[in-house]
Amino acid sequence: MAKFGTPAGWMILAVALTIGGCGKRDEPATAQPTAQEPARYDAEAFYATTSYGLAGGFAWSPDDKDLLVHSDETGIFNAYALPATGGEEQALTSSTTDSTFAISWFPDDRRVLFSADQGGNELNHVFVREESGETRDLTPGEKVKAAFAGWAIDRQHFYVTSNERDSKTFDMYRYAAKDYARTLMFRNDEALSIEAVSPDGRYIALVKPRTSADSDVYLFDAQKPKSKPKLITQHEGNVDHSVYEFTRDSKQLIYSTDEHGEFTQAWTYDIGTERKSPLIKADWDVAYVTFSESGRFRVSGTNEDARTVVRILDTRNGEEIKLPNLPPGDLTQIRFSRDENEVALLLSSDTSPSDVYTVDLNAQRSARLTQALNPQIKEADLVPSQVVRYKSFDGLEIPSVLYKPKTASADRKVPALVWVHGGPGGQSRTGYSAMIQHLVNHGYAVLAANNRGSSGYGKTFYHMDDKRHGEVDLQDIVYGKQYLASLDWVDAERIGIIGGSYGGYMVGAALAFEPEVFDVGINIFGVMNWERTLTSIPPWWESFKEALYDEMGDPATDAERHRKISPLFHAKNIRVPLLVVQGANDPRVLQVESDEIVAAVKSNNVPVEYVLFPDEGHGFTKRENRIKASNAFVKFLDEHLKGAPAATE
Repeated sequence: MAKFGTPAGWMILAVALTIGGCGKRDEPATAQPTAQEPARYDAEAFYATTSYGLAGGFAWSPDDKDLLVHSDETGIFNAYALPATGGEEQALTSSTTDSTFAISWFPDDRRVLFSADQGGNELNHVFVREESGETRDLTPGEKVKAAFAGWAIDRQHFYVTSNERDSKTFDMYRYAAKDYARTLMFRNDEALSIEAVSPDGRYIALVKPRTSADSDVYLFDAQKPKSKPKLITQHEGNVDHSVYEFTRDSKQLIYSTDEHGEFTQAWTYDIGTERKSPLIKADWDVAYVTFSESGRFRVSGTNEDARTVVRILDTRNGEEIKLPNLPPGDLTQIRFSRDENEVALLLSSDTSPSDVYTVDLNAQRSARLTQALNPQIKEADLVPSQVVRYKSFDGLEIPSVLYKPKTASADRKVPALVWVHGGPGGQSRTGYSAMIQHLVNHGYAVLAANNRGSSGYGKTFYHMDDKRHGEVDLQDIVYGKQYLASLDWVDAERIGIIGGSYGGYMVGAALAFEPEVFDVGINIFGVMNWERTLTSIPPWWESFKEALYDEMGDPATDAERHRKISPLFHAKNIRVPLLVVQGANDPRVLQVESDEIVAAVKSNNVPVEYVLFPDEGHGFTKRENRIKASNAFVKFLDEHLKGAPAATE
């Protein structure tokens, strides 16, 4: 769950930067280890790790022989057909400029749907790859943003959302699989957020975020095109609702609500009777609910203390399905074969990036299809995380993820970093991160703090920072520094701060408003001027703009506070070295944000470095850019944190 009614949040650091990995083609340069310490690897080694993803539509080919995946093994994401029994994958796309992501096989042939934007501008289009290898843009237009929305149960149609009619809102179209002829299913004049379409194509589930704490679910009946969407979540007070999925028989909608406690629960809405019933509840947020194609298997995930716990239920008998012979780790992207006898999934851990596995449910055996970690890296040299908690200024416990270098001890103290996630309603989680492992491997402890306002710890915790950004949440980060300083293996005189997106804003805020606390800062495309950012959001965010303003404040009425919390207007206070990293095509945090803070800090005669990528947006998807960024982090820290003289009393 993330703020502003979007599954990923609006300023959460793009996945490719934080869990990165790229092709296995280059041999890494490594330092030879001593008997006491692990080998040291450079950024090229960590980013010679491959990132994999499974298609979200039909991931298994019609004959169940191949999996549709995307990976960045060439240095940029492309779509591949991966044999389900193992072996060399077949490249289906060959982009060298724009990252390309697999969407779905067609139901009955080997055509493929995939998506790509242009240089990170987030204007994604939906493409089809014909069996001949030719490709076609199904959603053309210079300013168009589009997304795949599922297959119809008749297998003859699929659904796409597009803002081509009005850049501020997304309409729903039905495409014919045979010839790509399309019809308008839903004209979205009220700029609602389209969340799901029923398998029979009759109903569209929509969400209207009213505030950051209150939202509603609507149903539109496509058989009554002139009708208005129907509100199905009448309530009083602040209750947050969203949508998971329709049941496969199209009779029920599975939706989320936090009306009945601190955490998000899954409930059903019976379309015929309008009856609502609880489906899944836990002492954690229910992250998702989905079904296999026949509806026999229900897959759900709960966000349990910074990791997702997956459960698979056989709906015929109510028994939970166990996946045998898998190594320890977190499971994601569960995809059933067409005959539903096998499952494909991704499995990862702190020290091992996501690999593709298959599980034969009948034979009760599993198989690993990929080797994502660079074979030149010894997994034992990497560091597992530890979930910790520390108290903030008011006694509130702040859950965090801690990484301790293998060389650290009371006799060998190490410098450290507080890492701040994006969001603001994001969450730092366990799992593999090439960037963090590179930092830790080079001797830097990392505390990934989940300051108040983070998701995953209940709605009260989630809303504690509303309209208090740069204030109470910043103090949580300051106390994170104090927590690190209390550890006997951390050098209390050498502690910096690093963060991306909203976390980058927190870096600027920490250096501007608490200038005595941190020794260096690394700002990865962070907001520096809230006045400008909140008036320059992309037009396609219209559906949750009201909730955004409720969370951060309306520029029309809160400009004074926005100026007060904007680091740019207080940059004269920044007195420690700063590194800024930015994508030129970022539509969320514009390049000017970074340009201006760099100029302002330079005028203070403070060391400041700037890395600008002309071919990236809000997050870096190209291997060479991720390597350059990660090398810049370590080089900067080696010079200004590890190599800096210790402070004197």
